[in-house]
Amino acid sequence: MAGDRRRIPLVSDEQLPGEPPQKLPWTDDRVEALKKMWAEGLSASQIAAKLAGGVTRNAVIGKVHRMGLSGRVTRARVSTPRTRKTREPSHPGRTSASSSTPRTSGNNALKPLASVKPEPMLEPVPIHIADIPVGERVTILMLSDKTCRWPIGDPGSEEFCFCGKAPKDGAPYCAGHAALAYQPQRDRSRRTG
Repeated sequence: MAGDRRRIPLVSDEQLPGEPPQKLPWTDDRVEALKKMWAEGLSASQIAAKLAGGVTRNAVIGKVHRMGLSGRVTRARVSTPRTRKTREPSHPGRTSASSSTPRTSGNNALKPLASVKPEPMLEPVPIHIADIPVGERVTILMLSDKTCRWPIGDPGSEEFCFCGKAPKDGAPYCAGHAALAYQPQRDRSRRTG
């Protein structure tokens, strides 16, 4: 069968020297050659170079697609698992810190907070309008940075007023109303169990 090889025309007989190659139609011989080279595993670029005659890589890919020549014979690849080398410690004399000790260098977001004793909780004392004498009631026009701004009563009623006691340092409320307004911070550490 080796002597039965036919020569595939590389260029058209009408081509003049120095002109770009003219595109040859897909003849039966060229299609058979394409099928054979595709089955042998040649790439589209290699097939285009051997067919010549203005056949481009994309023309070969298009023809292969239209003919449905998608599958090729591929050799089964036997992959052997790679053996991994065990890494030597970069500093053999150094021991790593225990995993229970949190890392504090770098990002300080995970740094353990210093234990701060919380202030003792004051029990909130509810204040009713009836408990405040009329002369000690503070209206919105009388509020200042030296008066508690806790509202008492229904804002729509004539009896509505504010606490008016001396506020806690830098806070808008007195100690009793601050205990109502500000809840203690919950323990955010995750407990594993």
